[in-house]
Amino acid sequence: MKDIRLKDLPRFMRITDLSDVLFDFVGSETQNCLRSSTIIINTFEELESETLDTLRANNPNIYSIGPIHMLGRHFPEKENGFKASGSSLWKSDPKCIKWLSKWEPCSVLYINYGSITVMTNHHLKEFAWGIANSKLPFLWIVRPDVAMDEEISTLPQDFLDEVKDRGYITSWCYQDQVLSHPSVGGFLTHCGWNSTLETISYGVPTICWPFFAEQQTNCRHLCKSWKIGVEINHDVKRDEVTELVVEMMEGEKGKEMRHKCLEWKKKARKATNLGGSSYNNFQKLIKEVLHHKAI
Repeated sequence: MKDIRLKDLPRFMRITDLSDVLFDFVGSETQNCLRSSTIIINTFEELESETLDTLRANNPNIYSIGPIHMLGRHFPEKENGFKASGSSLWKSDPKCIKWLSKWEPCSVLYINYGSITVMTNHHLKEFAWGIANSKLPFLWIVRPDVAMDEEISTLPQDFLDEVKDRGYITSWCYQDQVLSHPSVGGFLTHCGWNSTLETISYGVPTICWPFFAEQQTNCRHLCKSWKIGVEINHDVKRDEVTELVVEMMEGEKGKEMRHKCLEWKKKARKATNLGGSSYNNFQKLIKEVLHHKAI
């Protein structure tokens, strides 16, 4: 991985105690992966070709079959009365999709920190006023447990009064429907891998606030390798949030990233089209599994 800095690696790798349990566990699991018969990765060839080539030098049986959610369009929605409803355990708010339809194309900022990322109540309020001061419309997913120092995440009443005509705040949503909506022009994200692949798939540039695990690495790729993101300082300041939001939604840099996003969107779709790399890898994987079962 080119241009990776120490701060871009997961936190459990930036240790000083060589007896760290998580570091040891991940190290042993990595070795187990290299010895396994098959490795399945939710990515696609053009997105991470150099990394996949490096991994295949150690284990050639690696199947890149992503973005997995895009492969789903080749399957019928209903089969034997069953319809897939996504993997989230949170209850989604369908009304936000109708609200999005009120706005012009690429005019709404979507904010979602994922299902487990938390922050201080101070940072929550800095984000709130940074977004409010941009004067732009936004859809913000605020889970009840998003603030680590409060039982229930609370936003100031004066903030709610300020944004009542241009902000929609709810606890969860169907993210694929939001990111694919034409009014969404930017995504403030924690950079989890599912969110990263989804924003690439739907062509939406990112404002990145990575929190833990692989999110710092994903952020580096979004900003440096794929050039479709900008990073917020971990110690959030409202003025910086406002500046980045306005530049993303209305500035020249935002337009450039949006154009680059459309290129990646085409590549992701091509990979999962009939005959694409991920589609073919998925077919090969199924045949391999069936052949193994027959034996």
